[in-house]
Amino acid sequence: MPLYIIGTPLGNLGDFSPRAVETLQSCDFIAAEDTRVSMKLLSRFGIRKPLYPYHEHNRASEEPKLLDRLENGENGALLTDAGMPTVSDPGMELVAGCAGRGIEVLAIPGPCAVSAAVALSGLAAGRFCFEGFLSTSAKSRREHLTQLKDERRAMVFYEAPHKLLRTLRDMLEAWGDRRVSVSREMTKLHEETRRGSLSEILRHFEQTPPRGEFTLVIEGAAAPAPALLDDALALAIRYRAEGMTVSDAARIAAAETGQAKREIYSLLVKSCGRSYDTI
Repeated sequence: MPLYIIGTPLGNLGDFSPRAVETLQSCDFIAAEDTRVSMKLLSRFGIRKPLYPYHEHNRASEEPKLLDRLENGENGALLTDAGMPTVSDPGMELVAGCAGRGIEVLAIPGPCAVSAAVALSGLAAGRFCFEGFLSTSAKSRREHLTQLKDERRAMVFYEAPHKLLRTLRDMLEAWGDRRVSVSREMTKLHEETRRGSLSEILRHFEQTPPRGEFTLVIEGAAAPAPALLDDALALAIRYRAEGMTVSDAARIAAAETGQAKREIYSLLVKSCGRSYDTI
C-alpha cells in the first residue's frame, strides 16, 4: 500500500528513470497535478493506469479518497508536471496524511530544478537554502527579502517569467548588487543559464523579455569583517562586569566578533588579575 513520490522530467523525457517507469507500471492508480500533462508522459512510456487529478483546488475533496485507497491495500503514485512532488508543487498534505494513517511513502528520485540550478550557478553553494516562489504581494515579497538580507548561504528561488523583472528589482533594492545565476527552461530546447550581478541580469531581461520558467541562485551575504581583538576584549570585559564568568564572557565575545575565544580569554584573565575559571 505504499504511496510513491516520483520525480518527473523538467522537459527532456530522456531524464525519466527506468525505476520510475517500472514503479508506475506496478501501481494501481496515479494521482497527477495535471492529468493532461501526465498523460503525455505516460503515453510516451506505454503506461496505462487509472489517472486522477490531485492539485490545490481539489485537494480537500480528493485527498481522503486517495488515502482510503492506499489504506485498503492499493499502491499509488503521485506525479507533478515537472520535478519532485511537494517541492513547490502539490503533495505535502498527501504525504502528511499518509504519515497520519501509517501509510508508507517512498520517493523515486528524479529531476529537480533546485539541484540542477545550483550545479550550474558557479557560486559557492556547498550550503544553500531553498525559498521557492516569492509572494505576488509587493509588501509580503519585500518583507521576505528583507528577512533574508543577512542570510550567508546561497539562496534558490523559483520565478515565473511575468514576475521576473520585479523580483530582480526588489532583490537589488533589498540586498545590493550581488552575484546571481539565472537558469531557464532547464533540459529543454532553449535552456539557458546567465551569470552576473543582479543589475547586469536585470538589464538583460529588461531588453530581452523573459520567457520560460526560471530558477535563480543568489549568493549569500558576505561574512562580517572580524572585529579587532581589542574590541573583542572590551566586549568581554563588559560581559564580565555584568556578572558572567570569564569563560562565558570570552565565549560570547568570540561568537559575536569572530575572534578566537582562547585569545580573548587569555587577555581577559590578565585584565582581571587572576584566572576565575577555565575554558
